[in-house]
Amino acid sequence: MSIEKAMKDIRNGKIVLVYDFDDREKETDMTIASEFITHEILRTFRKDAGGLVCTTTPFDVAKRVGLPFMSDVYWDDEKYPVLRMMSPNDIPYDNTKSSFGVTINHRNTYTGITDNDRALTIKEYVKTIFQDKSPEGIREDLGKNFRAPGHVHLLNTSEVPLVNRKGHTELTNALMVMAGVKPSATICEMMGDDGNSEKKENTMRYAKEHDLTFITGDEIIKAWNEFKNRE
Repeated sequence: MSIEKAMKDIRNGKIVLVYDFDDREKETDMTIASEFITHEILRTFRKDAGGLVCTTTPFDVAKRVGLPFMSDVYWDDEKYPVLRMMSPNDIPYDNTKSSFGVTINHRNTYTGITDNDRALTIKEYVKTIFQDKSPEGIREDLGKNFRAPGHVHLLNTSEVPLVNRKGHTELTNALMVMAGVKPSATICEMMGDDGNSEKKENTMRYAKEHDLTFITGDEIIKAWNEFKNRE
Protein backbone atom coordinates (compact mmCIF):
# COMPACT_ATOMS: atom_id res chain seq x y z
CA MET A 1 0.00 0.00 0.00
CA SER A 2 1.19 3.51 -0.75
CA ILE A 3 0.42 4.66 2.83
CA GLU A 4 2.76 2.03 4.25
CA LYS A 5 5.48 2.94 1.76
CA ALA A 6 4.97 6.63 2.50
CA MET A 7 5.52 6.11 6.22
CA LYS A 8 8.60 3.96 5.57
CA ASP A 9 9.99 6.64 3.28
CA ILE A 10 9.32 9.31 5.90
CA ARG A 11 11.20 7.34 8.53
CA ASN A 12 14.08 7.04 6.04
CA GLY A 13 14.20 10.79 5.41
CA LYS A 14 12.80 10.66 1.87
CA ILE A 15 10.49 13.10 0.15
CA VAL A 16 6.85 12.02 -0.21
CA LEU A 17 4.36 13.74 -2.53
CA VAL A 18 1.00 14.54 -0.93
CA TYR A 19 -1.99 15.56 -3.06
CA ASP A 20 -4.93 16.97 -1.12
CA PHE A 21 -8.33 16.67 -2.84
CA ASP A 22 -9.95 17.33 -6.20
CA ASP A 23 -12.47 19.62 -4.49
CA ARG A 24 -9.97 21.58 -2.41
CA GLU A 25 -6.65 23.10 -3.49
CA LYS A 26 -5.93 20.40 -6.08
CA GLU A 27 -2.28 20.75 -5.12
CA THR A 28 0.59 18.36 -4.55
CA ASP A 29 3.13 19.21 -1.86
CA MET A 30 6.63 17.84 -1.53
CA THR A 31 6.83 16.63 2.06
CA ILE A 32 9.60 15.49 4.38
CA ALA A 33 9.95 14.98 8.12
CA SER A 34 11.36 18.28 9.38
CA GLU A 35 14.00 16.53 11.48
CA PHE A 36 15.57 15.19 8.28
CA ILE A 37 15.68 18.45 6.34
CA THR A 38 18.95 19.27 4.55
CA HIS A 39 20.08 21.98 2.20
CA GLU A 40 19.97 19.40 -0.60
CA ILE A 41 16.31 18.70 0.12
CA LEU A 42 15.55 22.41 0.14
CA ARG A 43 17.30 22.78 -3.20
CA THR A 44 15.01 20.07 -4.60
CA PHE A 45 11.99 21.89 -3.13
CA ARG A 46 13.15 25.13 -4.71
CA LYS A 47 14.07 23.70 -8.11
CA ASP A 48 11.41 21.02 -8.63
CA ALA A 49 8.49 22.31 -6.54
CA GLY A 50 8.85 26.09 -6.44
CA GLY A 51 6.15 26.92 -3.92
CA LEU A 52 6.46 28.25 -0.37
CA VAL A 53 8.60 26.29 2.10
CA CYS A 54 6.67 25.84 5.35
CA THR A 55 7.14 23.85 8.56
CA THR A 56 4.24 22.47 10.58
CA THR A 57 3.67 22.62 14.33
CA PRO A 58 1.04 20.53 16.15
CA PHE A 59 -1.72 22.65 17.66
CA ASP A 60 -1.08 21.53 21.23
CA VAL A 61 2.64 22.32 20.99
CA ALA A 62 2.00 25.76 19.47
CA LYS A 63 -0.57 26.56 22.15
CA ARG A 64 1.64 25.32 24.98
CA VAL A 65 4.59 27.53 24.03
CA GLY A 66 2.52 30.48 22.79
CA LEU A 67 3.12 30.41 19.03
CA PRO A 68 -0.01 32.01 17.52
CA PHE A 69 -1.85 31.68 14.27
CA MET A 70 -0.95 34.80 12.32
CA SER A 71 -4.62 35.50 11.69
CA ASP A 72 -5.15 35.73 15.47
CA VAL A 73 -2.41 38.34 15.67
CA TYR A 74 -4.20 40.32 12.95
CA TRP A 75 -7.62 39.99 14.53
CA ASP A 76 -6.35 40.99 17.96
CA ASP A 77 -4.32 43.95 16.77
CA GLU A 78 -5.65 47.37 17.74
CA LYS A 79 -2.68 49.53 16.80
CA TYR A 80 -2.90 48.65 13.09
CA PRO A 81 -6.61 48.25 12.28
CA VAL A 82 -5.83 47.60 8.62
CA LEU A 83 -4.52 44.19 9.65
CA ARG A 84 -7.88 43.27 11.14
CA MET A 85 -9.52 44.44 7.92
CA MET A 86 -7.21 42.10 5.97
CA SER A 87 -8.01 39.05 8.10
CA PRO A 88 -8.38 35.86 5.99
CA ASN A 89 -12.09 35.22 6.42
CA ASP A 90 -12.87 34.47 2.78
CA ILE A 91 -10.46 31.69 1.75
CA PRO A 92 -12.15 30.14 -1.31
CA TYR A 93 -10.94 26.56 -0.72
CA ASP A 94 -11.35 26.47 3.06
CA ASN A 95 -14.06 27.38 5.55
CA THR A 96 -11.62 27.74 8.44
CA LYS A 97 -8.86 30.24 9.09
CA SER A 98 -5.43 29.98 7.51
CA SER A 99 -2.90 27.73 9.21
CA PHE A 100 -0.13 30.32 8.85
CA GLY A 101 1.80 31.04 12.01
CA VAL A 102 4.77 33.34 12.48
CA THR A 103 7.93 33.39 10.36
CA ILE A 104 11.35 32.73 11.87
CA ASN A 105 15.11 32.67 11.28
CA HIS A 106 17.66 31.02 13.54
CA ARG A 107 19.94 33.65 15.05
CA ASN A 108 22.99 31.88 13.59
CA THR A 109 21.79 32.51 10.03
CA TYR A 110 22.88 35.44 7.88
CA THR A 111 20.07 36.50 5.54
CA GLY A 112 17.99 33.45 6.48
CA ILE A 113 16.88 32.67 2.93
CA THR A 114 19.68 30.43 1.66
CA ASP A 115 19.16 26.68 1.63
CA ASN A 116 21.80 26.30 4.35
CA ASP A 117 20.16 28.99 6.48
CA ARG A 118 16.66 27.59 6.16
CA ALA A 119 17.84 24.03 6.82
CA LEU A 120 19.51 25.25 10.02
CA THR A 121 16.40 27.15 11.10
CA ILE A 122 14.08 24.20 10.52
CA LYS A 123 16.29 21.56 12.16
CA GLU A 124 16.96 23.72 15.21
CA TYR A 125 13.29 24.72 15.49
CA VAL A 126 12.21 21.09 15.60
CA LYS A 127 14.88 20.26 18.18
CA THR A 128 13.69 23.17 20.30
CA ILE A 129 9.93 22.68 20.33
CA PHE A 130 10.07 18.94 21.07
CA GLN A 131 12.49 19.19 23.98
CA ASP A 132 11.59 17.54 27.26
CA LYS A 133 11.31 20.90 28.96
CA SER A 134 8.64 23.05 30.51
CA PRO A 135 6.77 25.47 28.23
CA GLU A 136 8.67 28.30 29.92
CA GLY A 137 12.00 26.64 29.14
CA ILE A 138 11.06 26.10 25.50
CA ARG A 139 9.90 29.69 25.18
CA GLU A 140 13.22 30.89 26.57
CA ASP A 141 15.11 28.76 24.04
CA LEU A 142 12.93 30.04 21.19
CA GLY A 143 13.61 33.62 22.21
CA LYS A 144 17.33 33.01 22.65
CA ASN A 145 17.89 31.12 19.40
CA PHE A 146 15.37 32.52 16.90
CA ARG A 147 14.32 35.90 15.54
CA ALA A 148 11.02 36.86 13.95
CA PRO A 149 10.03 37.67 11.30
CA GLY A 150 12.18 35.40 9.18
CA HIS A 151 12.29 33.21 6.11
CA VAL A 152 10.78 29.95 7.40
CA HIS A 153 6.99 30.01 7.48
CA LEU A 154 5.46 28.12 10.38
CA LEU A 155 2.08 26.43 10.01
CA ASN A 156 -0.05 25.47 13.02
CA THR A 157 -2.36 22.50 12.65
CA SER A 158 -6.01 22.84 13.61
CA GLU A 159 -7.02 21.76 17.11
CA VAL A 160 -8.60 18.51 15.88
CA PRO A 161 -6.57 17.59 12.79
CA LEU A 162 -8.40 16.13 9.80
CA VAL A 163 -11.78 16.79 11.37
CA ASN A 164 -12.45 20.54 11.23
CA ARG A 165 -9.64 21.21 8.72
CA LYS A 166 -8.15 18.90 6.11
CA GLY A 167 -5.36 20.94 4.56
CA HIS A 168 -1.80 19.96 3.72
CA THR A 169 -0.78 21.16 7.18
CA GLU A 170 -2.96 18.53 8.83
CA LEU A 171 -2.41 15.82 6.21
CA THR A 172 1.37 15.96 6.36
CA ASN A 173 1.55 16.37 10.13
CA ALA A 174 -0.67 13.30 10.52
CA LEU A 175 1.75 11.35 8.31
CA MET A 176 4.60 12.28 10.66
CA VAL A 177 2.63 11.14 13.70
CA MET A 178 1.75 7.82 12.09
CA ALA A 179 5.34 7.30 10.93
CA GLY A 180 6.60 7.77 14.48
CA VAL A 181 9.00 10.64 13.74
CA LYS A 182 8.99 14.07 15.37
CA PRO A 183 5.52 15.41 14.46
CA SER A 184 6.54 18.23 12.15
CA ALA A 185 6.55 18.20 8.36
CA THR A 186 8.33 20.59 6.02
CA ILE A 187 6.38 21.06 2.81
CA CYS A 188 6.47 22.93 -0.49
CA GLU A 189 3.76 23.19 -3.16
CA MET A 190 4.62 21.93 -6.63
CA MET A 191 4.10 24.69 -9.19
CA GLY A 192 3.51 24.32 -12.93
CA ASP A 193 5.00 26.25 -15.85
CA ASP A 194 1.59 27.60 -16.85
CA GLY A 195 1.24 29.94 -13.88
CA ASN A 196 -0.85 27.49 -11.86
CA SER A 197 -0.23 24.61 -9.48
CA GLU A 198 1.29 21.58 -11.16
CA LYS A 199 -1.37 19.21 -12.48
CA LYS A 200 -1.99 16.01 -10.56
CA GLU A 201 -1.03 13.77 -13.47
CA ASN A 202 2.29 15.60 -13.80
CA THR A 203 3.14 15.26 -10.13
CA MET A 204 2.25 11.56 -10.28
CA ARG A 205 4.62 11.23 -13.22
CA TYR A 206 7.33 13.08 -11.30
CA ALA A 207 6.92 10.68 -8.38
CA LYS A 208 7.29 7.68 -10.67
CA GLU A 209 10.33 9.11 -12.45
CA HIS A 210 12.09 9.89 -9.15
CA ASP A 211 11.02 6.76 -7.23
CA LEU A 212 8.94 8.76 -4.75
CA THR A 213 5.68 7.80 -3.09
CA PHE A 214 2.58 9.70 -4.23
CA ILE A 215 -0.29 9.68 -1.75
CA THR A 216 -3.68 11.37 -1.61
CA GLY A 217 -5.58 13.09 1.16
CA ASP A 218 -8.24 10.38 1.10
CA GLU A 219 -5.61 7.69 1.74
CA ILE A 220 -4.14 9.65 4.63
CA ILE A 221 -7.53 10.29 6.25
CA LYS A 222 -8.45 6.60 6.00
CA ALA A 223 -5.15 5.58 7.61
CA TRP A 224 -5.47 8.32 10.24
CA ASN A 225 -8.93 7.19 11.30
CA GLU A 226 -7.69 3.63 11.65
CA PHE A 227 -4.67 4.85 13.60
CA LYS A 228 -6.82 6.88 16.00
CA ASN A 229 -9.21 3.97 16.52
CA ARG A 230 -6.28 1.78 17.64
CA GLU A 231 -5.20 4.29 20.29
